[in-house]
Amino acid sequence: MQRNGRKPVVAIDGPAGAGKSTVARQVSKELGYIYIDTGAMYRAVTLKALRQGISMKDEQALTELAKKTDIKISYCDHTQIIYMDGEDVSAEIRSPRVSQNVSLVAKVPGVRLEMVRLQRELAKGGGIIMDGRDIGSYVLPDADCKIFLTASAAERARRRARDLRDAGYEVDLTQLEQEIAWRDKIDSTREMAPLIQAEGAILIDTSEMSFDEVVQKIKECIEQQTIN
Repeated sequence: MQRNGRKPVVAIDGPAGAGKSTVARQVSKELGYIYIDTGAMYRAVTLKALRQGISMKDEQALTELAKKTDIKISYCDHTQIIYMDGEDVSAEIRSPRVSQNVSLVAKVPGVRLEMVRLQRELAKGGGIIMDGRDIGSYVLPDADCKIFLTASAAERARRRARDLRDAGYEVDLTQLEQEIAWRDKIDSTREMAPLIQAEGAILIDTSEMSFDEVVQKIKECIEQQTIN
């Protein structure tokens, strides 16, 4: 599956907990693409800010932190590994504390500008699947295929609770659903590059779909949108 001599660029957007990362990772594995989880970049900056005690309201300090943070992505057996200043933080950035604060960091314009610069560099050459909140609408508006993945807040909370329990965290489902709704509001109302369904993006509601069904649906969408 190639366009103009290169594999296409695929943008997958959607709200928190929609399953973007898990599904995009599997699709990229099956198609032989590189998977880029942009949310992990914002999580790395958030983790560093929390470690340093920086206020989530101090936009200038967060912007300077993002500029000084070295974020690298590597892959092992199709698993993305996130390095922050040389440290593997792939597991720690998924902690509830980071999840509760990442939307506040991600809405800072200066932080987004720095992360978007990195994301566009990673996308050069094609053959990538990138997921996030603003990939098709802002980061890669010329992506060959755009998908907007969503699910009900209740279903997203259940999925997130399952993942956290599997990772050893205790969770309150009601509180988790409230946090997801709060993150939705922040992501969709931020001034710079808010969460929206990009023009031309295919909407997929996964509330009643199995994991395998979602993977197959996305593969079909990529084929339909990138056919020569």
